[in-house]
Amino acid sequence: MAGENPASRSLVMRGLVNDQGRTTNDLPNALEWKHTSMADRTFTLEEAQSLLPVLESLLRTAIDGKKLIEAVDTELQELAHRVFLQGGLLVNVVHMARRKAEREKAIPRVKDALAEIDATGVQVKDLDTGLLDFPCKVDGHIVLLCWKLGEQGINYWHDTTEGFAGRKPIDEKISKAKKTN
Repeated sequence: MAGENPASRSLVMRGLVNDQGRTTNDLPNALEWKHTSMADRTFTLEEAQSLLPVLESLLRTAIDGKKLIEAVDTELQELAHRVFLQGGLLVNVVHMARRKAEREKAIPRVKDALAEIDATGVQVKDLDTGLLDFPCKVDGHIVLLCWKLGEQGINYWHDTTEGFAGRKPIDEKISKAKKTN
């Protein structure tokens, strides 16, 4: 986007309606994270742990909203398929309009929850599993403290090039890292 700070990360909303005015039902492409660089903010383990209650609430809001959007999308797709196969169908228009309105209300809730998480400097790595990374500076090198929804606290970290598969238990070096910014 023109004028955008290249060091920023932001949630980008793409059109959910195709050029014929029909819903695209493509949530993964509708809610897209645009990562242009790692956030400037770093966290100590203690700081990251203290944010978990708020972040967990925001994450659950985003996950619940995404599930609702996907459920309504599935209903709309199934209905369109039934109408096509039967050459027409009596549809409960009030119910479907209500469901579509719920879907439309959920989109900004998901977007806002993810934007709030992003504003803290925490990285949402996987919304489906509730995976978050917290940049942490250790001996002049950035690593990522890694937390997944359902875990009791932040117990793992990985290098920026490793990802989830490279998670290692928090060690003394990580737990004693000091704030640098």
